[in-house]
Amino acid sequence: MRHIGGPRRWRTLSVLATLAGLVQCTAPPTTIEQIRERGELRVATLNLPTTYYIGAQGPEGLEYELAADFARSLGVRLAMTPYESERQAVEALRTGEADMAAAQLTYRGAWQVFALPSRNYDEVAQLVVYVRGAVKPKGIDALRGRRIVSKADSPQADMLAGLRDRLGQGLQWQELPADARNRPLDILAAGEADITIVDAPAFRFIHQAYPELLAAFELEQSRPVQWMVRRRSNALRATIDAFLAAEGTRQRIAAAAVSGDERRPRMQPGIARGFRSHIETRLPLLRPWFEEAGRETRLDWRLVAAIGYQESQWDRDARSHNGALGVMMLMPATAASLGVDDPFDPRQNIRGGARYFLEVRDKLPARIPEPDRTSMALAAYNVGFGHLEDARVITQARGGNPDRWSQVRESLPLLAQEGWYLQAKRGYARGWEPVQFEQRVRQYLSVLEWQTLPSIETALQAETELLPPTAAATEVAAQ
Repeated sequence: MRHIGGPRRWRTLSVLATLAGLVQCTAPPTTIEQIRERGELRVATLNLPTTYYIGAQGPEGLEYELAADFARSLGVRLAMTPYESERQAVEALRTGEADMAAAQLTYRGAWQVFALPSRNYDEVAQLVVYVRGAVKPKGIDALRGRRIVSKADSPQADMLAGLRDRLGQGLQWQELPADARNRPLDILAAGEADITIVDAPAFRFIHQAYPELLAAFELEQSRPVQWMVRRRSNALRATIDAFLAAEGTRQRIAAAAVSGDERRPRMQPGIARGFRSHIETRLPLLRPWFEEAGRETRLDWRLVAAIGYQESQWDRDARSHNGALGVMMLMPATAASLGVDDPFDPRQNIRGGARYFLEVRDKLPARIPEPDRTSMALAAYNVGFGHLEDARVITQARGGNPDRWSQVRESLPLLAQEGWYLQAKRGYARGWEPVQFEQRVRQYLSVLEWQTLPSIETALQAETELLPPTAAATEVAAQ
């Protein structure tokens, strides 16, 4: 018996199956498929010390390190772009300029409208910060009646709003516009406010530039942080969650909780205030020549600027008691050997100083890695290459490693002790001075690294196009 409607039914099913196949074939690729097809992960970030910045050896910051690891896990290159505000980063994600955002972000505000969060991969402690010499607040009740400052539309402003629900209207604060040039820490350091709230990791890093500020206590509530992806990017979010949960990722995040800058002695408050002021007043006039010198020598221009600041505080008319001249404090004979006709011409002086530093660094054995190489070059710039070599010989004689700065810096002060300098080839030297010189240049450099945005050309470079970490320095394109 013929089944009524049978052939027609099978024809209908066949047509439906064909249509379903066509729909499946023309479905747009997922975000993660697009990333793998183009071979590039595009990440929006912010220029912050704990997030992303261009250091002396290239990009640095926890979010850069994590994003680079994630890109490698996908088998693609990393293109990380810093934006000036969270608002711009949200827009980059919304429009598809970025595949994801990574900048110590909390799922709040506009992110909740346009993005999906990853799993929480860290909890950032919040510090109540006050000015040294003022009355230390002992708890949240002591915040009533204090002049508090925060950035508008920030997680810290949200926390203050939550505290006011508990403390009442006695808790008031000033909100700086999200795009304001001044930071809450600047307002606090200037004495125009009593209190602000800061992410603990960021405060550990930037305390170098604000030694007059102290942490009073940690708030009970920490700030969860996540990566953000566009809505409907479920496959990418699932891949990110698996990456963030991996043991190696969790170990990297835990290691970043202790900042290396904490182990360095901090600038004195007066020196820090002067440096911050000179960044605003003197650096803009000299920066084009620092950048030019950086391009010529392939040194980070901020390293050259940090040396110049330690030498003369960026004073083009500086003159020392022993005859050193100008911003980089070149001795007349050294200046002449470098082709510097007028040491008081800042452009000539800076370019000559950068070439001199390069000459000193290139004399060091090629086996000495970074950052030891730059530290030893800084010491030699200050005390002379011969005295540095004497200190390295002493280090080896004492059973140490002459290629490690941490051990050579222990030997340099011995050049001022008779029992040692009489045995040294070049004799006596004030060996404590190059140790202090290196330390202070590193302090200035660390501040310049996170306070100066990279040029857009450098920021858009793929990870593989940057100079390797073992290179002496990164060339930063002029802005």
